[in-house]
Amino acid sequence: MLKRMFDIRYFEMEVEQYILKGQIYGTCHLYIGEEANAVGAMNAIRKNDWIVSHHRGHGHCIAKEADLKLMMAELIGKGNGYCKGKGGSMHIADMDTYNLGANGIVGGGMGVAAGAALTNKLQKNDGVVICFIGDGSTSNGIFHETINLAAVWDLPLIFYCENNQYGMSTPIAKSTRLKRISDKKAAYGVTGVTIDGNNIVDVYNTVYHFAELCREGKGPVLIEGLTYRLRGHSKHDSQIYRTKEEVEQWKEYDPIVRYREYLIESGIISEEEAKKVEDKAIADIKAAAAFAEASPYPDLSEVETDVYAD
Repeated sequence: MLKRMFDIRYFEMEVEQYILKGQIYGTCHLYIGEEANAVGAMNAIRKNDWIVSHHRGHGHCIAKEADLKLMMAELIGKGNGYCKGKGGSMHIADMDTYNLGANGIVGGGMGVAAGAALTNKLQKNDGVVICFIGDGSTSNGIFHETINLAAVWDLPLIFYCENNQYGMSTPIAKSTRLKRISDKKAAYGVTGVTIDGNNIVDVYNTVYHFAELCREGKGPVLIEGLTYRLRGHSKHDSQIYRTKEEVEQWKEYDPIVRYREYLIESGIISEEEAKKVEDKAIADIKAAAAFAEASPYPDLSEVETDVYAD
């Protein structure tokens, strides 16, 4: 799990450089600071359990074992990217890793996730679906409609809310009177819990527990992971709505630093082994960037290919 967390961190730092160089078109939302949520959750489910992501989805793709080279190529618009360079940052999907994709519409993935969970139920398999959502989307209509229907139908669906404290520039306290988003469970008769989303061990244990309940037909579930994005909402965010002191305070809870220290203090790995894991992640991201740089842009004749269905 430490390797995956480093993969996400260094992937996003490389993407940040492409943003600064103007090589990424459209908007882009970095996941730096939230890595424990994606990696902990993905390691707690099976490889053939589906996930649905949101607009800040790079970390979810990487944690679900997406190909780093294809991801990097997609972000800079190259023809051998996941969506042949046409989807960009917010639309990476990968059926091979059971990733139904990210979504540029706030809350837009929830209906997709409910559909996948309903499929699991009708096919009578024991698969579960994790739908990653942001705190801002839990006041959208689709959240209330989807969690209500999922509850009525007992769907094997985990709503995993990454509460990073802000919906764009709006602090969570100004968008809901509830102290805990998981308290919304009461309105729909589902199980809900709030956890430390920057503690990967807590995330893993919680998601594993509730995934097993979903497999037994006791879903859906609402999990709220308290976390923080250490970068702005998107690439054009000047972040005037929060203080530098607040950001520095959250850096003390950096999920990668905490997990690295936990592994070393527990005697699971040594300092040298942790350094090797980090160095391998850096090397893998450099290789992904080199692959993307060397990849061709799609030909102009391909502009409408895969855009329309027959």
